Amino acid sequence: MRGVVFDESGLVVATDLSTRDLRAGEVRVRIEAAGVCHSDVSVIDGTIPFPTPVVLGHEGAGVVTEIGEGVTGLQLGDHVVISTLSNCGACAACDSGRPTHCRESIGKMSAPFRQGDRKVLQFANIGAFAEETIVKGRQCVPISKEVSFEVASLLGCGVITGVGAVFNRAKVTHGQSVVVIGVGGIGLNVIQGCALADALPIIAVDTNPKKGELAKQFGATHFIDASQVDTAEAVKEICPNGVDVSFECVGHPALIRQAIDLLDWGGTCVILGVPKFGTEAAFQVSTLYNDKTIMGCRYGAGRPHKDIPLFVELYLAGRLKLDELVTRTYPLEDVQRTIDDMHHGELARGVLTF
Repeated sequence: MRGVVFDESGLVVATDLSTRDLRAGEVRVRIEAAGVCHSDVSVIDGTIPFPTPVVLGHEGAGVVTEIGEGVTGLQLGDHVVISTLSNCGACAACDSGRPTHCRESIGKMSAPFRQGDRKVLQFANIGAFAEETIVKGRQCVPISKEVSFEVASLLGCGVITGVGAVFNRAKVTHGQSVVVIGVGGIGLNVIQGCALADALPIIAVDTNPKKGELAKQFGATHFIDASQVDTAEAVKEICPNGVDVSFECVGHPALIRQAIDLLDWGGTCVILGVPKFGTEAAFQVSTLYNDKTIMGCRYGAGRPHKDIPLFVELYLAGRLKLDELVTRTYPLEDVQRTIDDMHHGELARGVLTF
């Protein structure tokens, strides 16, 4: 079996991977498409510390090919989106509809892959950059077969993180002013989530001028090229008192500070970007006395079995842009080219196909 393995020798497309037998509560999924997210690259560059060897990929969709003991709600042949949340389904957090708060949903190091005599881990409880993977049954969300796998794969991370942050965490409402810093895969989904919420204005900020047209396609009313103008001054021209909600989608301490400073009184900053582990950010404490709020947000505070089917319905109704997110598809062997194109700012999302 083929798969992308990252270890001490670097990034390799291996051809000798296999998977172990299923355990109770697990399913085997044949991966058909996997989005390449910046978090995968963050493992490679050390921003996200993760032990190796590991099969990368955490944004995948495919077909259920085997079902383990005790799994309910799935059938062989189901088309599924795979969620990174391997939550337990039984704790107080899960029971109250907050699976991202489940202590079982993070920190586990599952190793369902084998390469020769060594065990290989899976990144983010999935390992989607392989022809098949093993995940918990509750990680699989069945979807309509009308949705292509290339599009469906993005629902598992980029869409639920961005759109979910708007609805589940910030709870953006009609007419609120918004600034989105960083127009990558997450930022674009924040923008279209804000458009769905009827926010106004929606101000997108990026240092790559090529992102302007794309941002407006997804619902931004304004675009600020931060490489050419002062962001704070440009935002002030649009919203003199600051914005109601800011989203930091890059993961840079200076931009986190900027996102806080751009808020109006009573405003909320939502941090979605992932800086290097251990990074600290600073802000002026006195400004918070104007009832400003700083929020972290994991996985869009998502509820995959509720949110993903809703996103599918919105997509099929023509209200959620998913086809437009897929800039280009690549064969698995071109994973490095996909990463390079992403670094050069050429992609909304690159998708590996199998």
